[in-house]
Amino acid sequence: MDKMLRNLAEKLNQLDEASLMSLWEKYYERVKIFSPSKRWEEDVLILSMIQSVRWKNQLFNHLWAKPDNSQTSEKKNDSPPSIGPVRGNKVKKAGKVLSFRSPQND
Repeated sequence: MDKMLRNLAEKLNQLDEASLMSLWEKYYERVKIFSPSKRWEEDVLILSMIQSVRWKNQLFNHLWAKPDNSQTSEKKNDSPPSIGPVRGNKVKKAGKVLSFRSPQND
């Protein structure tokens, strides 16, 4: 399962965000109208993959533009950057709900 997900991520990462975003509205319109079908489920997954590439690029750009460039200290430790809760982390923070909206509203 992990290998399959890694392969999917690798292929998804090779796609151009602008080309994907040109399909956003098409899949958003399909997903808006619920249908208990395989097709609807696949459309939801396609829309979420488009969104995930967009989110990944926004996060990358945000972290890359940080003035303190905290990546340099993380490279010394050879540990991946922390972008969320870690298992065993006892800090209680409220979750943030991301709105589901068209990219035209940005």
